[in-house]
Amino acid sequence: MDAAGHSAYVRRIMLHAVRFIALGVILVLGIAWGAAWVGRQEGEGVGEAFSRQAAWLLGQEAVAPSAGGVQLPQGMALGGPFSLTDHTGRAVTEADFAGRYLLVYFGFTYCPDVCPTELGIIASAMDELGDEADRVTPVLITIDPERDSAEALADYVGRFHPRMVGLTGTPAQIAAAARAYRVFYAKVNRPEMTDYLMDHSSFIYLVGPDGRVRALFRPQTAPEAIAQAVRGQLRGGRVSEGGGFRRGGAIVIIAGEAAPAGDGAGRGESRS
Repeated sequence: MDAAGHSAYVRRIMLHAVRFIALGVILVLGIAWGAAWVGRQEGEGVGEAFSRQAAWLLGQEAVAPSAGGVQLPQGMALGGPFSLTDHTGRAVTEADFAGRYLLVYFGFTYCPDVCPTELGIIASAMDELGDEADRVTPVLITIDPERDSAEALADYVGRFHPRMVGLTGTPAQIAAAARAYRVFYAKVNRPEMTDYLMDHSSFIYLVGPDGRVRALFRPQTAPEAIAQAVRGQLRGGRVSEGGGFRRGGAIVIIAGEAAPAGDGAGRGESRS
């Protein structure tokens, strides 16, 4: 065989090898995608299940939600177990909400403006969902357990939506829940005021039936955008395009309108 013939022979062998490898990759991905479809958890999309199983096979944690477009450190997750008291005085845990989607907000009843605004947005989003809202529970978790008793929350949450659940607890229980959601809060005493206020982060969390956060909404996000995102999860385990969406397994925050300068809300923070 001359040099030209040998070169052509090598090229044919390499081409066959590339085709064989490509077919093998397609076959493996098809099997993995099918396994993700069969093994997906309740309320979990196929893409999410695929990412979770791929992370497990690689010995890694699933990709964590992003904040403000910046990927959170590997292994950091949002949501999880909690033990609190609802506005009827009943002890509850995350298990009491299993199988349901939640729209969760951390705030307090003495909040003068930011919290009522965000809770009003949640209520409007619930109205936008129509009959599909039956699968969603709006939740307020107080970050001021010193003043927000079950009785105070019962009076407060009923002003926003008839199915909104208020949750309180001991300072330690509230701190544990806040840590699970990476919520910042701190008591603030101002000289011109007789009572204290609370500084706190101000995201709305869309929580899936498995207790994991599926999406975050910045302050002043339109109720229509929240309803669209929730509807996307209810129908297919994916936040609807045009609002926010999962990209490579990460949660993309759905941005709201620009917040007034100086109140910190543009960073997801509130100085209530």
